[in-house]
Amino acid sequence: MSPAAPAAVPRHVAIIMDGNGRWARQRGLSRLHGHREGVESVRAIVRACRPAGVKYLTLYAFSTENWARPAAEVKGLMRILVTFLRSQDRELHENRVRLRTIGEPDAFPASVRRELDRVKQETAHYRDGTLILALNYGGRAELVRAARALVAEARQGRLREAEVDEKRLAAGLDAPDIPDPDLLIRTSGEKRLSNFLLWQLSYAEFYFTDVLWPDFREPQFQEALAEYARRHRRFGGLG
Repeated sequence: MSPAAPAAVPRHVAIIMDGNGRWARQRGLSRLHGHREGVESVRAIVRACRPAGVKYLTLYAFSTENWARPAAEVKGLMRILVTFLRSQDRELHENRVRLRTIGEPDAFPASVRRELDRVKQETAHYRDGTLILALNYGGRAELVRAARALVAEARQGRLREAEVDEKRLAAGLDAPDIPDPDLLIRTSGEKRLSNFLLWQLSYAEFYFTDVLWPDFREPQFQEALAEYARRHRRFGGLG
């Protein structure tokens, strides 16, 4: 399938990468095997963004709720993240893509934080594309952080009640310089936000697919972009 017309390509795509465990279970494999295969889908979609015209890609990589998973799985996910960062930075450099994060990754092990900091610093000057990893991220927690920042400003006498508006609150989000997603993709047939980008997805188009994340590659990504191109975005108006 050919890519969507340039004028109808979403500038920012956000993805809830769901179905790694089910993919593995269907094949009699461990959940971590499913997560490792899911990394290959991440690589494929990152590569597909630039030729498709997508400038920003946000991936829900680890939620605040994921800490409730078995300790062995969480530890394995941390190892997979480190391996991904060490192997992916070459492609980020080749495609002039910068890495950003949202959430609170400071809770991660030192080995993960070191790799995140290294890749973010080494790619910070690129502007051809942006990969945003949501790590230890929750939409409600992000809004609480933004609200606390407003309270702190008010206590310091730098903010009056009448000055609190959507723009001021949005400025306190984790990545206020990144445009809101135009398209949300969720794989594996689930149809919920799961505490992901609750503020930023207010006017995004949603695309749900039964395809499990490890099977979601460039052809499936192009199908999502084509569906987006067929929709009419009116933002509450008549278009």
